[in-house]
Formats: sequence, C-alpha cells, structure tokens
Amino acid sequence: MDARLDHLVCWVADQLASLRFYEQVVGLPGVRAEEFREGKAGFPSVRVSPETILDLMAYESARGVDEGTGVKGSGGHPINHFCLAVSREDFDALQVRLKQHGVEVTGSGTNSFGAQGIAPEAIYFPDPDGNVLEVRYYE
Repeated sequence: MDARLDHLVCWVADQLASLRFYEQVVGLPGVRAEEFREGKAGFPSVRVSPETILDLMAYESARGVDEGTGVKGSGGHPINHFCLAVSREDFDALQVRLKQHGVEVTGSGTNSFGAQGIAPEAIYFPDPDGNVLEVRYYE
C-alpha cells in the first residue's frame, strides 16, 4: 500500500484566531479561509503540503463528529502532538516568528527519529488551544 496523510483535525476554540496563528506564526497558507470568513464553509484549513491539510474545527462541532464517524465519543479528543518537517531555512525563520509573536518554545530535541530518519533539531510549542506542534528539519 502507498498511503499518504490527507488531513488532521485540530479542535479549536476560536477558528479565526487559530487560522491567523497557523498562517502568520507557523507560516502555513489558508485553505477555504475566505469562504469560512464569508460563512460559506463550516471550517477553515491550512495547507501543510500539496497532499495534506490541517482542519481547524470548533469544539462545539465535536458532538456532530460522532454521527459522521459512527464512533460514539470520537469528537474532541486531543492528540499528543503532530510534527511538521521543514527545511533548515524555514526552521530558523519559524523560530524568529515564534519569538516575534510571543510564542514560547516549550521543548526541544536533537537527533530524534521520525518518518525521514534522524532529525538534527526539533522544537515544540503550543497553538492557541494547547495543541502541541513539533517542527523539525532533516539534513
């Protein structure tokens, strides 16, 4: 099987604030952002890669997720963290943006294993809702 990650869903309290964070601080482009702002889309997303997006879902919509998935209690569960792999240049630029926006780097690591092997450096930080992001680069 050749599978690819299509999307992740993050539960957020304020979709517009989260959209701004992921666009302005993390540097990911919005998807359906204008449609969401105009009330034409139920949630905004941000593009992680050509094949993967991150959906920013409001906590209050978690109740309806049970119906869609068919699994009782499946809505609103947090994950430990998700990891974005970027270039070294983007990694350095992200750290500057985090500092500019007052976002604390809460953890770091070196030589950690991931999908592409060993990453020399990684940082961890929360989004506005406490979802934890890890960002790393590979050489």
